[in-house]
Amino acid sequence: MSDTALKHEFDDGPAAPTADEAAALQEVRPVPRISVQAFCETQAVASTIERMSEDRRMAKAQTRVYMGGIAAAIEFYQTAPTPNLIFVEITCGPDELLARLNDLAEVCDPSSRVVIIGHHNDIALYRELIRTGISEYMVAPVTIADLMNTISGLFVDPEAEPLGRSIAFIGAKGGVGASTIAHNVSWAISTLFQNEVMVVDMDLPFGTANINFDQDPAQGIAEAVFSPERLDEVYLDRLLANCADHLALLAAPSTLDRAYDFDASAFSNLIDIAQRTAPAVILDVPHVWSGWTKATLTQADEVVIVAAPELANLRNTKNLVDTLRSLRPNDAPPRLVVNQVGVPKRPEISVGDFVDPLELQPAAVIPFDPQLFGNAANSGRMLAETDAGSPVVATLGELAHLVTGRTTVAPKHKPGLQGLLARLKKS
Repeated sequence: MSDTALKHEFDDGPAAPTADEAAALQEVRPVPRISVQAFCETQAVASTIERMSEDRRMAKAQTRVYMGGIAAAIEFYQTAPTPNLIFVEITCGPDELLARLNDLAEVCDPSSRVVIIGHHNDIALYRELIRTGISEYMVAPVTIADLMNTISGLFVDPEAEPLGRSIAFIGAKGGVGASTIAHNVSWAISTLFQNEVMVVDMDLPFGTANINFDQDPAQGIAEAVFSPERLDEVYLDRLLANCADHLALLAAPSTLDRAYDFDASAFSNLIDIAQRTAPAVILDVPHVWSGWTKATLTQADEVVIVAAPELANLRNTKNLVDTLRSLRPNDAPPRLVVNQVGVPKRPEISVGDFVDPLELQPAAVIPFDPQLFGNAANSGRMLAETDAGSPVVATLGELAHLVTGRTTVAPKHKPGLQGLLARLKKS
């Protein structure tokens, strides 16, 4: 039986997740490196498992979906080894279900976990299945979050520390201030919530985090990625520079004495370890497109695109948004920050016209303020240290709430934002 037999049945592509689905998936831990096979009877369940297999949290798992239900599973495992986890959808009644499971048990390895997806909400059946050694009984219809929570419950250590939230910032174009926004949001998270925050400057040749935080560490991210065999929580801690209470920096060397060519997975282990170390990990991603930047943006819990209101930025933002929607089909779309709005004498696209083709509302609109940003940059201080009362600082505080999942956009702020958009359209 070919595992590609199902592929042509999904030509329309996966449906966009609802807000509730995206929120539920944010709480799901990444699945470890396991093999998963599913044998389905209905297209609805098969489609849901197929969508789950494409989720970024399933990146380490190998998943195959087959049609044919338990009969196909019994036939398949006559000659094939069983995986770590088997999903079997069964539409028959309880008596026939229990009889067919005996046949399946004869061809399954004892170490394999079996999860039944049934169509009968029967507590007596559930108890009997658990008694016979079935790992879980789920009642259709099932959601991606239901399936992934079941997998995590079976294969993730319940005593494991919660993972920190990774938030990737990338500019739609060079020079739009993505790094500055990332660093100041990091500062806001650490000061507003008293949470430990780690800033990871991933622009090794030209990173500016050390300048913005007025740091000159002897070691940083280069030691982590060029010595992956040494990297663990202890070694990572030694590479960090303390910028303030609750804020640490993994700085870029910002030198050109070597080439910084990396494969797609070069930063994956570093980010995994960072997430076990800090509740919030801010990834300052440079404006390049490579295997590792694509992998970083795909795997991040949250992506923030920073753009200026002009044509090249709009084109690049559109490409990024469309690509990330494809790479992250079960996540909410990336957040958009429109920065440097209102540069004197520069022709601009109004914010309303900028966001319209993106089908996004901006998470923040930040006006051009050269004095505030210039003073902060030249003194190696954050905007909140330079002028705590600035409206820009308040906006970045709201953005910190959004990207950490502490709040959605509050209704009381919507009229002000709409009013700003209206004024910008008229200008």
